[in-house]
Amino acid sequence: MSEQPENRSTLLGRILSKTLPWLLLMCAGPLTAAEGERFYIFTENYPPYNAPTNGKSFAHDSEDISGICTDMVKAMMSRLDYDFVMKMRDWSLAYDWVKGRENHGLFCTARTEERENEFQWVGPLASIRWTLFAAPDSDISIDSLEEARQYTIAGYKGDVMSDYLISEGFEVIASVSGEQNPRRLTLGQADLWVTDGAVGPLVAEEQHGITGLKPVLVFRETPMYLAVSNETDQSVVDDLQAALDQARDAGEIDEVLASYGLSQ
Repeated sequence: MSEQPENRSTLLGRILSKTLPWLLLMCAGPLTAAEGERFYIFTENYPPYNAPTNGKSFAHDSEDISGICTDMVKAMMSRLDYDFVMKMRDWSLAYDWVKGRENHGLFCTARTEERENEFQWVGPLASIRWTLFAAPDSDISIDSLEEARQYTIAGYKGDVMSDYLISEGFEVIASVSGEQNPRRLTLGQADLWVTDGAVGPLVAEEQHGITGLKPVLVFRETPMYLAVSNETDQSVVDDLQAALDQARDAGEIDEVLASYGLSQ
C-alpha cells in the first residue's frame, strides 16, 4: 500500500519534466521588439477597410488579408525591419486580446475620447462616417440622431458606433458579426443599421445581394488608427509612426486610397 503514492509521485514528476518547459514557453509571450523585432497585428473582417482573400471570415497570414487600412499598414511595415504577424479575428475578441500584451496592435480602430487612454495611437489611417441606414423600401426620414431613439437599431458587438449608441440609451441589437444586419433591415427585425457609410452598401450587396440601402443620417466622422497596446515600448510606437509618415510623404497612402476610388 505504501508504494502507490510513491509511484504516482514518480509519474507526476516525469509528466512535469516533459510538459513544464513547453508550458513555460507558451506563457512567455511574444519577443519584445528589442529581442526579435516582432510585432503582432490583429484586424477584423470589415470590408472595404479590411477583408479576407481566402473566402473565410478569419485569416492567419497577412497574405490572406487586404483592404484600405490593411494596405496602409502593410506599406508602413514594409519600411521597418520588424518581423510582423497579421491575423484576422472577431473584433471583440481581438480588441480584448491586444490590450495588455506587449508588441500587439489592432486596426482599424476608431480613436475616440473614451478609448484614448486604452492604447497608444499610430495614424491616422482612414476615416469612418457613422451612418444610419434603412431598408431600400423604408420611408424613415430623420434630421437628427435624437429622432432615431424611436427606432430599433442593428449594430455590431464591440463596434465604436454601436457602443456609443448603447451608452446613450438607444435600443441596439448588437451581434458578434455585422454581416447579417442588412437582412435584419429587409426582414423587419430592425428599423435602422449603424455602420460606416462605405461598409454598409458593400456588405449588403456582396453578402446578401441587397442594393439601394437608404442612408438616412450621417451623424459623426472619426479617424481610424493602428491602436498599439500600452505595454509596448514607446520606441516601437515611434518607429511605427515614422514609417507611416514616410509612406504618406512618399505618396503610398494616397495611392492606396486611389486604388479603392477614394481620396484623403
